[in-house]
Formats: sequence, structure tokens, C-alpha cells
Amino acid sequence: MAPTRPDGKDMRRFFGTDGIRGRAGAFPLQPEALSVIGATLTSVFFLRARRAPRFVIGGDTRESSPWIAAALAQGIAQAGGTVSCAGVIPTPGVAYLTRAEGFDAGIVVSASHNPYHDNGIKFFLASGEKRDDDLETAIEVALDALPPAPPTADAPDAPPLWEDPTHALSYLEFLTQRIAADLDLSRWRLALDCANGAAAPYANIMLQALGAQTCVTGATPTGRNINDQRGTTHIRHLAEFARATDAQLGIAFDGDADRCLFVDEQGEVVDGDAILYAMALDADARSELSPRCVVTTVMSNMGLEVALRERGIELIRTPVGDRAVLAAMLERGALLGGEQSGHIIFARQSLAGDGLITALNVLRMLTERNLSLREAVRGLARFPQTLINVPVREKRPFETLPGLAATVRDVEAQLAGRGRLLLRYSGTENLARVMLEAANGIDIGALAAQVAAAIARDLGNGRP
Repeated sequence: MAPTRPDGKDMRRFFGTDGIRGRAGAFPLQPEALSVIGATLTSVFFLRARRAPRFVIGGDTRESSPWIAAALAQGIAQAGGTVSCAGVIPTPGVAYLTRAEGFDAGIVVSASHNPYHDNGIKFFLASGEKRDDDLETAIEVALDALPPAPPTADAPDAPPLWEDPTHALSYLEFLTQRIAADLDLSRWRLALDCANGAAAPYANIMLQALGAQTCVTGATPTGRNINDQRGTTHIRHLAEFARATDAQLGIAFDGDADRCLFVDEQGEVVDGDAILYAMALDADARSELSPRCVVTTVMSNMGLEVALRERGIELIRTPVGDRAVLAAMLERGALLGGEQSGHIIFARQSLAGDGLITALNVLRMLTERNLSLREAVRGLARFPQTLINVPVREKRPFETLPGLAATVRDVEAQLAGRGRLLLRYSGTENLARVMLEAANGIDIGALAAQVAAAIARDLGNGRP
């Protein structure tokens, strides 16, 4: 169980929705704390297996990833465990290796779409799942016992781990020979943006091996240019690159390659909502969507919900985060789920969202149905959406604010089932987020402004 306060609320300090993340060189991403994390990980799995546990570790292209991996491995070794290093590899590649090669757990060193100076740690169980409350609680307790050290800008002078090249080959073989078995991409000219991240050593090799012509950007990592004006968070660069190279389709990955977004033949961005829509319809047409449902988060556009409902497919919503999506998929037996950000889970193939698998599945669907991406997503009509960030001095539960509650009731009455209002706090900043979407003809800007003003009256910190 995750540690909780007497009121039942989560009191974890270091673990967020996707592992530990922060500034490299700041606590707990410092050698001593990392060694403690590695030792704690080993102790937990030693008690479970009653033997010395084995781990596989890999990460993205940040300059801090090698020394963070080495510090974790030092703690693991001191506690009696062993580590095999995959080097630079997508996050879902570590999940695959953990399951396929019989490791007790996988360790990923990455901060996903964050800038290079950040980094993080996340774990995969042999089942492919990330969630392990007992492990996270043990690490939280161990870190709480350490005195925080001041941040340091200098990387520790530690030798990097020896990398086993067979891990990368195993993952590539899984993608090209199992996920993409019999897939011929020779009709495709593709533009790829690897975000100068973990996809760089894999995506181009994989797609060329399947016959595609490729033009690549964001594939020269320096340790400091990951996600810098490239990748899913800068998708417009791919749109320009795809046009300049006469590509039929553009594919962008994020820093650790667990997400991907697309650009269609006219340069329009195709996000995770559209991918879920197209893949759900394709699976349903093949009678391979059983149960007939798709899992996504509260952030997905209401237009997706309406479009799927019209075709008899249920949309199940979860809190933000791929772990919440996976938990709901496992509970319902759902085969397809994901997030608007492009993190898609195809449960028959992997329980980890994998940008490379997403790219292959979309290309297979388009190739076999002889469709363009634009044609495949036709029929998804998005509801207009607006988002307002409101600076707050504290994060009190919204339902405890009487003035806000009255405003919310009024706004929801005006929406009358033709839209929805979502309120949530930022996980990293003192901000309340007001998201409102509704069918055409409803002034979503004015309604969202009413709610934002009510939050500002009760919780505002005086900043604009």
C-alpha cells in the first residue's frame, strides 16, 4: 500500500504518476540516495524471491543517465543483486526485456519529455506493470531517512556500466519479427522525428528493415539536446520537415519513445485521441475489440467519446497517467487504451505504451486497408476546448469551496449534457487547471472564465 495520511490522502514525496522525476544532481537524484534506492529495490525483491534478484537497466540519451544508472547499480550490487545494462533504449524496451528475459524487474532512467537537465527513475515488474505500491513505499521510507544534500552541478566521476548489446538486438527483433511480422512498408516515404532521444538508435533501423523510405530529424543526441525543439512536444517542426521531404506521413516520438504522434499527408497533427479512434474502429471491424471499449483519461476530447458511442464502443475514463489507464484496462479486460498525448497501450502486444509499436500498428492498419491517415481518422469531430491555468496559494479540495461549487453547478447546467468541465491541480506547480469543452454554439471561453474567476476569489495568490 502507498503511504497515506490519516485522511487517506497519498503522502508520497518522491514518486509521482510516473516514478521519481526531478533535477539531475538534486536530491534524490544524487549518488548516495540513488545507491540507497538500488539497495532498497534489491531488498524488496530478495524478500519476495528468496534469492539474489536480477535487474535490467536502460535509459534515454541525457548526459546524466549513465551516472544515475551506475549509482543505482552500485546500490544493487552492495545489497547482493545483479544488473544487466541495455544502454540507450526506449522505456518500453526495458519493459519487454524484463518480461522476455526473466528479470525480476526493469529499471528505466529517463525524464521522458522533460528537458535534458531533468531525469528520473521508473520500474517495471516482470508482468509489464509499473505500479508497485509496496516497492514505492519502501523507497519512500528509505529516502526519508536520508539527510537531503545540496544540489550539485557536477556529474560524479564514476565509470559507466558495461552495456550488453544483445538487449538492443532482442528488442529490435521483437519489433520487426513479431510485432511487424509480414508487414511490407515499401510503399511508404516517412518523416521521423526521434527527439534526440531513445528512439534515435531504433526507429529508423526498424522502419527501413521493413522496406520504408525514411527521412530523419532529431537523431543526433548530444546528451543535452533531448526534446530540444524536437519530438512530440514540438510537433510543428515535424510538420515542416515532412512537407520539405515530401513524406506521406510524419512520426514523432518523445524522449523515451513511449509515446508517438503523427502528421498526416496535409501536415495536420494526429494526436492520441485520433489514434485511439482509428485503431478502435479497425479492431472492431476485425472483431478484435472484445470487450467493445477503449480506456483513456479525463483529458481526452469529448468528441472521441461521442464518435465511439455512435459506433457502439464504450469510452472509459481514468485519472491522468498511463498507470491509471493500464489499471482500468486490466480491470475491464480492455485491449486498447491510451492518452491524448500519444501514449497508447495495445494489451495483446505489450502492457507498456510503446511509441514504436504504435507506429507499426498504425502503419499496418493504413497499409492493409489502403488508407491515408487523414482518411482513417475521418469521422472524429472534436469539441472545441479551452484550458485556463489559475495561480493558487494552496491546493484545497475543490468541493470544499462553496463559491466555486455554486459556479460549477451553474456552468454545468448551461452545458446541459452538451459539454463537460474538468478541474484539477497541476502536479508540479501551484496552479489550478480549468478545462472546458462543449459542442459548437456554446461560449466555452466565457464559461471557463467564470470558473477561473471563482477559483481566483477563493484560492488566488494575487499573481495574474
